Amino acid sequence: MDVAVVGAGPAGAWAAYTLARRGARVTIFDPSHPREKPCGGGVTGRALALVADALHATTLPRRVIRAARFVDSRRGELAVVPLDHRPESDLTLVVASRSAFDGALVDAAERAGAAWERVRVTDVRVDADGVRLQTASGTHHADIVIGADGANSLVRRRVAHPFPRCHLSVATGFFAHGQTTSDIVIELVADPAGYLWSFPRPDHLAIGICAQADAGFAPAALRDRARAWAARARLAEGARLEPYSWPIPSLDARAFGALDLADSRWAIAGDAAGLVDPITREGIYFALLSGQWAAEAVASGRFPRDFTSRVNDELAPDLACAARLKAGFFRPAFMGLMMHALQRSAAVRQVMVDLVAGRQLYTTLKWRLLRTLELGLAWKVIAARG
Repeated sequence: MDVAVVGAGPAGAWAAYTLARRGARVTIFDPSHPREKPCGGGVTGRALALVADALHATTLPRRVIRAARFVDSRRGELAVVPLDHRPESDLTLVVASRSAFDGALVDAAERAGAAWERVRVTDVRVDADGVRLQTASGTHHADIVIGADGANSLVRRRVAHPFPRCHLSVATGFFAHGQTTSDIVIELVADPAGYLWSFPRPDHLAIGICAQADAGFAPAALRDRARAWAARARLAEGARLEPYSWPIPSLDARAFGALDLADSRWAIAGDAAGLVDPITREGIYFALLSGQWAAEAVASGRFPRDFTSRVNDELAPDLACAARLKAGFFRPAFMGLMMHALQRSAAVRQVMVDLVAGRQLYTTLKWRLLRTLELGLAWKVIAARG
């Protein structure tokens, strides 16, 4: 079995590692990884657990996050949520250099036997006989292609269809070089619906804001918003600011019910498949898991059935639920209730810790909140689902 993997981010590198470990001939195509990505860079404990064995000998530059600070600048309020001091094997959240994290995954794939072609794929053709990839250095033939090449995936455009603008978000902001900390800072905002963030990396802060691509906000205006917020919060005083912008899939509930994932000769994984939390925009865990599942299905001979059924049964329902809750999360009434609850309720703070870590499903969130007796907050969650 000859498998081509387009993209060397978490989905592609982990798919290649999984395939190579199972004896497949696998080639990764990517000219630009590893590189720093302009997202927050948060890696949850469940994502770390997936790759722990492969990275056990790797010293990964990272920041262990000790607390999340939720701010409401309109009301001048602050809620601090400690992110539990668990053992190394069960950390809630770390923020890694994406260059280092992605590079470590590619290194693991190469050690397992995968080849890495540092060239750009310019075209993909799939037919009954196999896959033909055109690259800057020639043509490569494979039995199956896994597209793990991000929100603007070439593979997706060739085998399915590109994301419409309404299914994309724009993440934009600044790297604040020379400053870091051990806390993340988050402010939920209603216009545009989303949140402002400061995530500490080993040697800088990633400060930014995310908005739906069709919300009518230009990236420059959003960056100005992030810059003003950072100045008010005194997050990056004296730091050198490096601007960034990046597209992130942000699907609605209907789209999660009709995912384009695979056919007999191809699969798409991670951001290319739209597998991103619509509320937090976290995608690393889903990238790793979908890349692994695609690879396991190929290696077992039960491709694409096993891959598509696992994603549709185990991931899509919760992501669809998050999409239904999304609008309600960023309404001022909900934000006010949440800040009040975080300030006074240890039970609600634990719910937030588990949401950050990925241990709390959206499908059971309302029942968990009801058990905290924060009835107003739970009712807003129930009402947001429509």
